[in-house]
Amino acid sequence: MARRAAVPAGPLGDDFSFVSPVAKYVLFFFNLLFWVISMAMVAVGVYARLLKHAEAAMACLAVEPAILLIVVGILTFLITFCGCVGSLRENICLLQTFSVCLTIIFLLQLAAGVLGFVFSDKARGKVSEIINGAIVHYRDDLDLQNLIDFGQKEFSCCGGVSYKDWSQNMYFNCTATNPSRERCSVPFSCCLHDTHQAVINTMCGHGMQARGYLEASAFIHTNGCIDKLVNWTHSNLFLLGGITLGLALPQLVGIVLAQLLINQIRDQIKLQLYNQQHRADPW
Repeated sequence: MARRAAVPAGPLGDDFSFVSPVAKYVLFFFNLLFWVISMAMVAVGVYARLLKHAEAAMACLAVEPAILLIVVGILTFLITFCGCVGSLRENICLLQTFSVCLTIIFLLQLAAGVLGFVFSDKARGKVSEIINGAIVHYRDDLDLQNLIDFGQKEFSCCGGVSYKDWSQNMYFNCTATNPSRERCSVPFSCCLHDTHQAVINTMCGHGMQARGYLEASAFIHTNGCIDKLVNWTHSNLFLLGGITLGLALPQLVGIVLAQLLINQIRDQIKLQLYNQQHRADPW
């Protein structure tokens, strides 16, 4: 009998691969970078949480920053882990999980931006609530105190709506029954500072709540921080838009690369099945 001729491997051969090494390793190192960043976020969050002893101080905030950092870090770690392993092992399931998670996060960010714009009055009310809560807990925590002082200095403001909002704090409360030495005062960060002044007078806000707006304006900032924050936001819309785009761009790049790699892996699987079928074909 005549010997049967060798069956060809297929039109593209066994060595051909639809999977691009560039797309594969770019996605891998892209996720590896954010994987390392996520571990650093978790470490910083855990350290800050262990270092913090007073929990009541951050009660004015919706979520404590340390807890938020840990949660975001863990979620980022899990998502980028799927991206790293999925791209390296060419696993469609992990890559789909990575892509879907990034898409959900991107859509949530987009929805939050739209809702914040549409319901700007409610967003303003929430900001006002947070600032008033921070005023109440001003003396309870040094970190919160430094944050408020920094904000009042940077925005040249005092209190939420006005400097008299500091009466909500038990130490600065302006009622006659308040025994505090800081009664009717405001923090020194509300004061008008002379650039030529070598030593800062930390008592410059003493008794300012008992004075009228015109009289107090000679010594302190009388405008509240809410209006200043809103005006700053309107004046820096392009900057905020650029920051938002900068945060969204890596997500879009990750989604595109993941979908590209998934399609390439599927094409490779089809090629392997095609080659196997033709190897079994006697003709």
